Amino acid sequence: MNSLSFKTLQKKFERSHSLFGFFSLNIRNVLLFLFLLMGSARVSFGEKWIGTWGCAPYAAANNTPPSPFLENNSLRQIVRVSIGGDTLRIRFSNITSSSPVSLNAVTLAVLAEIGGSAIDASTLKPVTFNGNASYTMEAYSDVVSDPLAFPLSPGAHLAITIHYGACRTAADMTHHYGSRTDSYILVGDQTQNTAFAGATRIERWYHLNTIEVLAPEEAGAVVALGNSITDGYGLHGGLNNRWTDKFSEKLLANPATSLVSVVNMGIGATWLTTSGMERFRQDVLEQNALRWIIVFYGVNDIGGGASASTLINAFKSMIAQAHAENIRIYGATITPFKGSGYYSAAHEAVRTEVNEWIRTPGHFDQCLDFDQIIRDPSDPEKLQEAYSNDWLHPNAAGYQLLGESIDLNLFLGGDTLFDQPEYTIRYFEPECANVGSEWKIAEDAQASNNYYVTVKAGVQSKDNAPAAPGGLISLTFQIDTSDHYNLYARLNCPSPDDDSFWLKMDEGSFAMHNGLGTSNWQWLPLGSFSLEKGEHTLALGYREDGAKLDKFCISNAPYPPSGKGEEAENLCLPEIGDNSIHPFREERLKIFPNPSDTNMFFQFRIEHPSEVKLHIYDIQGRKVATLVDEKLHPGEYTLDWEASSGHFMCQFIAGETLINKKILLLN
Repeated sequence: MNSLSFKTLQKKFERSHSLFGFFSLNIRNVLLFLFLLMGSARVSFGEKWIGTWGCAPYAAANNTPPSPFLENNSLRQIVRVSIGGDTLRIRFSNITSSSPVSLNAVTLAVLAEIGGSAIDASTLKPVTFNGNASYTMEAYSDVVSDPLAFPLSPGAHLAITIHYGACRTAADMTHHYGSRTDSYILVGDQTQNTAFAGATRIERWYHLNTIEVLAPEEAGAVVALGNSITDGYGLHGGLNNRWTDKFSEKLLANPATSLVSVVNMGIGATWLTTSGMERFRQDVLEQNALRWIIVFYGVNDIGGGASASTLINAFKSMIAQAHAENIRIYGATITPFKGSGYYSAAHEAVRTEVNEWIRTPGHFDQCLDFDQIIRDPSDPEKLQEAYSNDWLHPNAAGYQLLGESIDLNLFLGGDTLFDQPEYTIRYFEPECANVGSEWKIAEDAQASNNYYVTVKAGVQSKDNAPAAPGGLISLTFQIDTSDHYNLYARLNCPSPDDDSFWLKMDEGSFAMHNGLGTSNWQWLPLGSFSLEKGEHTLALGYREDGAKLDKFCISNAPYPPSGKGEEAENLCLPEIGDNSIHPFREERLKIFPNPSDTNMFFQFRIEHPSEVKLHIYDIQGRKVATLVDEKLHPGEYTLDWEASSGHFMCQFIAGETLINKKILLLN
């Protein structure tokens, strides 16, 4: 089987994982599906991909690998899965890095002994990508391996060994700090090395994201979102004894829940109201076969002075987003911290108020009362001493207590359906609005529509909003329903010297929005407005140069946007460095059928030799396919594409023509 046909058929399988879906395919798809059955990885009817292990990827900062580093060397990393299976795939991530990372070779094996680096050589298998042994992850991208036939036992400890090519050691390289187990670096290609003796050790993971297995249709995933207590602070030695691990052991031991996987998306030292909210969709809601979410978050926010209402509003947003995806979401009460540096009477009052809200029926779908389980009965503001590491984090016995306390009856049954309220959510590109002459339009592949606006260097107005029209970006829009709306902006403001704007709605006064610091591109709120049905005008002025503005969102939904948001209503093709706008020439691209339940065809004509790009993006703004990226001669071209079901955006660029169109693929 050649690599192209295998990749195509792999996609076909993902769209047709159920027996019902199989019988709905046309004859051509049936033949392709049967061809997949004869491939190297076993698949069968009624199965689907589901996460059995995962970690949340983020930038390494000062936690880069030690000498001899990763470039041209090998890294062996140890993980423990939850449910088992006989076919798996691995997602590798480079999403935080501005540099490509080359995976020259990757192997997978069962660990010979817990706490060591040696593998069971009889289990060693190569991991491939589109049929190839190597793959280069471009900047800010990830990759999923080919399906691999592998007898994976529930709870198995695996060794993933990567021989790197290019891999720049930098603060933005993608990693996960809290591995709680050693990873091992050896010089050169050591992907076949059984013992890995003499390696440099480091307690981190790099470029790993998830492992998924093919599981029966009734299988479902639980994703845990939290901070250092979920991430396993204080645990070492590769024992994999976080509370999520102990919870998984309990699920696996019970026949009724043995097909429930657990994916841990905790990150130490993070806040619910910042990091948790920002990564909720990417790390949690986008997991395959997700049925339940456990949110155990908030202690760092309280220690930093956040109010109870701030935490509760964040929980409300997560609940609304989960229910919009028909996912059940459970809240864990915040455990005591008296005796730690976080403690004060005021902080304890916030914890008490938040916990009472979590316990109240009608908020989360269920409450996991970790606070009651682990607190000292004689002093409820403290952990029980037998379960305390440092009066903030549990010790190993405390993690076990929490994991084993969870009621397995909460993880029975099939999918859930929630009532779906209708929200008004509108997206706009500022570079396609009325852009004043003191602004410039710049290009960034990480920006929505590839463009953003920023004021020209040296232009500032710190005391008052710009008076002249050249200092403003103006946008007129229509609202069909009178309601209370939030305004969000997707910003890149990396320092305190370039993190503010002036803003007004309609005939109101300009308000200063300062302190809009971000980590790369990020959605931040710019105010709330009661808007009547009809036309409104938004005006944004510069305050400091250097602040970058990518996109606006006007929404009455109880949660913020994520990723790059959905396609804007005012798409355009801006000239870099200029504010003139070229309208789209929609007749240059035909897409049919749209929507489609099989292949989708893209037809276009090139009049002159041109650099042509045709990219497909998902609704979070992530590129999922490139159908063409090369110089084409004049003529008519037809391309086809097939993928799993969903909403996507097609971006077609040919010379000065840029076209964006929504497309829909159905099962």
